[in-house]
Amino acid sequence: MSAPLLKVDGLRKIYRKGLFDRTETFRLEADFEIDEPKVVGLMGPNGSGKTTLFELITGSNQPSAGQVRCLGRNIHDVRYDERDRLAIHYHQSYQVRHFRRLKPSFLMQPAGVDYPVVHLFDEPQFNTQDGYIGFMLEFFRKLRGEERLVFLCVHPNERFHLEILQEICEEFIFVQDGRLTHAKNFADLVKVEKAKSYLGQLLH
Repeated sequence: MSAPLLKVDGLRKIYRKGLFDRTETFRLEADFEIDEPKVVGLMGPNGSGKTTLFELITGSNQPSAGQVRCLGRNIHDVRYDERDRLAIHYHQSYQVRHFRRLKPSFLMQPAGVDYPVVHLFDEPQFNTQDGYIGFMLEFFRKLRGEERLVFLCVHPNERFHLEILQEICEEFIFVQDGRLTHAKNFADLVKVEKAKSYLGQLLH
């Protein structure tokens, strides 16, 4: 049996006030597995932990506990210059996020693949003119067709944002206060009270 595309195993990220004041200010907890290529919609309020989750998946943020495995490899044990061959984070205008180096790459393992398996799009800018949205949707479908896992994080403030998510995403993750709620489809997502409240008038 082959390893899942992505396994987030007991992942925790805890932020504290400072070195001497250990008061906890934020905690993200995630534990899930995705075995097959698909497009996953991610949403939630600002400051809920969405970008932190993406950074942990790509290895640009160090977890407090737990592991992220892409194709069975712990992303935090993979060479820095090869981590984006497993998972890559595009932040807003498709800038690639970078990471801090905590130990020498020669002590780490190779990625084992040449092209990213997990693609994480963090609040991409959807231009409504000149067929740009259609181009991006086809790009996401192309990645999925190439056996990739695509995450699409959108902070919807227009009705068409929801229409994009409904059209392209096969399942959803809602993040609030560092906690993840999974939904198999959009209909199940809006049954979640906190997700329904977050989307508000866009549902009408």
